[in-house]
Amino acid sequence: MSNVTKRINIVSIKMVKESSFLYQTRQILSPNDAYEMIKEQLEGLDREQFIIACLNTKNEPTNISVVSVGSLNKAIVHPREVFKTAILSNAASIMAFHNHPSGDTTPSDQDIQLTNRLYEAGELLGIKVLDHLIIGDGSFTSLKEKGYL
Repeated sequence: MSNVTKRINIVSIKMVKESSFLYQTRQILSPNDAYEMIKEQLEGLDREQFIIACLNTKNEPTNISVVSVGSLNKAIVHPREVFKTAILSNAASIMAFHNHPSGDTTPSDQDIQLTNRLYEAGELLGIKVLDHLIIGDGSFTSLKEKGYL
């Protein structure tokens, strides 16, 4: 039997700012406020993107993060990836967003299931999921307003 020592790495985690953008509303108090903040990031894309916004206790966005870039009609999203930035940001809550390149903002069964999974994960982590918006061409659907949250 050999007595081999192993090395384990000591690590730290930090977020890296990639860019920024200006938006008008300081606080996100309605689905429309959230839409106005995010629409330019998601409208007119040819592939689905899933983005989260991290918010502080005053519902002020502290950052946004692209969680997933998918295909024409699908983006793979896992709660682990969604909450990674929220945890690092000490977010009180998050808002989820994704686009439908078709322009039709009707939620799919997968959109509804994902929203439920994110809500449950957020409850466990103590990070509230405020809403999930589906962005289309000049319009949006709030899953909270539709009663899914």
